[in-house]
Order: sequence, then C-alpha cells, then structure tokens
Amino acid sequence: MIGKKSAISTMSVISAGVLWGVISLFIKNMSAYGLDAMQIATLRLIVAAVVFTVFVLLKDPKLLKFKLKDIWMFLGTGVVSVVLFNMTYFYTMIHSQASVAVVLLYTSPVFVMIISAFVFKERITVQKIVALVMTFLGCVFVAGIVGGEMTVSPFIMFTGISAGFLYALYTIFGRFALEKYDTATVTAYTFIFGVIGSIPFGRVLPAAKIVFANPELILYCIGIGIVSTVLPYFFYTWGLERMESGKAAILVAVEPLVGAVIGMTVFHETRNVTKIIGIVLIVGAIVVLNLNFKKQACLEKTEEE
Repeated sequence: MIGKKSAISTMSVISAGVLWGVISLFIKNMSAYGLDAMQIATLRLIVAAVVFTVFVLLKDPKLLKFKLKDIWMFLGTGVVSVVLFNMTYFYTMIHSQASVAVVLLYTSPVFVMIISAFVFKERITVQKIVALVMTFLGCVFVAGIVGGEMTVSPFIMFTGISAGFLYALYTIFGRFALEKYDTATVTAYTFIFGVIGSIPFGRVLPAAKIVFANPELILYCIGIGIVSTVLPYFFYTWGLERMESGKAAILVAVEPLVGAVIGMTVFHETRNVTKIIGIVLIVGAIVVLNLNFKKQACLEKTEEE
C-alpha cells in the first residue's frame, strides 16, 4: 500500500514537470501576437487564479479560509516564488540564451536539498546526490552548452542563479503551508497572490487589447492557464505533501527534458547526441530516486510490522 502511494506521488510530481515542459507550445504562439514574457506570465496567472478559485468555491468554500498570521506562506509561494521568479528567469532568458537560463534554473534542487536539510531535517542521501548530479548534467547536455562557445556575464549568472533559488523557494514555502492547509488552499492562494504581485509589471491593459483584437488568443490563454499552470502546480503541490522536498525538486526536472523533445519534434530544433545523453541522464536520475522510494517503502513497512 505504501509503495502504491509513493508511486502515485512520484507520478504526480513528474506529471507536473511534463505539463510545465509543454508551456513552450503556448508561449511561442502567444508571443507571435506581440505579447511579451511578463504579459504572458500575468495572463497565465489571471486565468489560473480565476479557474482554480471557482473550482475551490464549488468544491468547498471553507478551503479558502486561512489565518492572517499565515499570509507570509502564500506571499512566499505567490509573490516570491512565482512573480520574482518569473522576472529573474525571463530576464536571464531574454538577455542571454534559453539554454543558459534553463541550466541556471536547475540549480534549484541544490538549494532545496540544502535548505530542507536544515529546516525540515531531511537526510542528504547518496541517491539524492547521485540523482542531483545526473539531473544538472542532463540539463547541461539538453541545453546544448557542452561543446558550445558562450560567455555569460556576472550579472546574468546572478539573475539565473537567483531564478533557481526563487524557484526552489516554492518547494520550501509550499512545505510550510502544507503542514497547515490543504493542497487546494495552497494552490489557490499561490495564484491569487501571484496575480496581485504580477499586475504592476504585466501591462495588463495593452495585453487585454491584443487578446480582444485576436479572439483565438483566448484559447491559448485558457490553455496556458489550465494545462501549464493550474494542473502542474496542483500536481506538484499534492506530490510535495507526500514526499521529501529534495526528491520532488529533482523529479520535476523532467520539465527541460519535455521541452527539448518538443523543440526537436514540433519546432524542428537541432537533434544531436548531447541532447540524447542529457535526456538519458535526467531519466536515469528519476530511476535512481524511484529505486530509493522502493527501499524507503520497504523500510517503513518493516518498521510498522
């Protein structure tokens, strides 16, 4: 039974990474109409906040109750880990290369593992370290950095690593929130506070004019809001509640893998050996963690007996 629960939580987090990974399908189509990165991010959060809040109200309005003293948790997930993350990540992507941004972003599992060890007393195991190294190397290969000639300025390094740190903080703030609130509550307020924090930077009125002038954009807004926001954030938060933070942070790294596959198949980007090696490394990291889950499940079962 415990093994099944571990498998379901693992698949939940991996599903989140997959759904985040397909976001390029929406971004490329939306940007073609003249929307910039922050406008897309803001529209994405607005749709997600509306859809998920309505869902929670229909399911159980009591889930939207929280104590004012706990508002820092939702400011953490919504403003710090969504808005500030988007700003630093998009800046890095715009002013360098997407591959650089992706690799610097996936320093996040390192931050999660270190912070979780101190804050939540999670063990840093051999499996975690091996999976972490495989994940980072996989991102390096998938991004195409190996064999390429590129220079990164100190400021871009700073913004890129900051994006990784802020991305990691969703797992940390989320863990605190999940100790007191339901997955639906945490997800809903992540979107609500995310919208509040992003509106000053999102140039909403110009974005709305573009959307209403091109009705087909509404479908892309709904798609990015539900497929690549509501569902993955819910899946990740649900899975995070049922596993260690460090493991969740590594498992979700299927995101760049999916992005690379979409790039090669849908957008006809370059296919080469280094990308394949990267994909194999990331999949291998997930296998390593799953082996660890099975061992942990056996240990827990033995202790119960």
